[in-house]
Amino acid sequence: MRGEITRESLSSGMPSPSQAVHTRTGHSGAMSTGAALPPSFELSSREGITPAQLREVGEQLQRFLLEYEFGLREVETKIEILRDEFSHMHDYNPIEHVSSRVKSPDSLREKVVRRGLAMDLDTIRREITDIAGIRVSCSFVTDAYRIFDLLTQQDDITIRRVSDYIAHPKPNGYKSLHAIIEIPVFLSTGRVEVPVEVQLRTIAMDFWASTEHKIHYKYDGNVPGTLLDELKTAADSAAELDARMHRLHRELHGQSEVR
Repeated sequence: MRGEITRESLSSGMPSPSQAVHTRTGHSGAMSTGAALPPSFELSSREGITPAQLREVGEQLQRFLLEYEFGLREVETKIEILRDEFSHMHDYNPIEHVSSRVKSPDSLREKVVRRGLAMDLDTIRREITDIAGIRVSCSFVTDAYRIFDLLTQQDDITIRRVSDYIAHPKPNGYKSLHAIIEIPVFLSTGRVEVPVEVQLRTIAMDFWASTEHKIHYKYDGNVPGTLLDELKTAADSAAELDARMHRLHRELHGQSEVR
């Protein structure tokens, strides 16, 4: 279905976890601030860890990550509403595909260790802002900006940071519009502001980013120079394709209907 939201690993600019988190916990409410994660969170193996420690870290991480799961649901709902409105009220739907994920505990632990952060939930909450992420693939560049505006102009959305790699591509050719937004989640214990990373890009940008990610994964980051050159050329070709398709779209729908 066009525009259907799927849960999957996200690549190129949004680190890929091993799986989405859908686990529910019997403990309600947000994790109390300042709680230190048990030592088992730092270990790569379970040797020497007691069952009680495993249960403790599992319960803490479940409660912590559920906040992000709930925040992601709120953003997904907003995207779904926009998608359905365009489908029913307009003759054109700018949203082609939506995918989302919450980092797995293993992926979160790896990022904490890689960045040398303290193993406490306050630090993780403050320093790691892409625990929950959603990607929206659009037909045209103007659509990406349009959906961004429609989403972030809503009263309960707060913009924390915007990185416009469409207007200012990365040196390797990567293009996408990134934003860290905050959305309120109302739990039994009160209101929690949850950060969610939003990525908006065209289909061509998404195809290029997916290919680039696979190449970097295959070569473990040590990509031969010839392939890097090919990727940059492909990025330029993708940008040219986006521009051509936008011109065709403008001819079809008229200048007044296209930003």
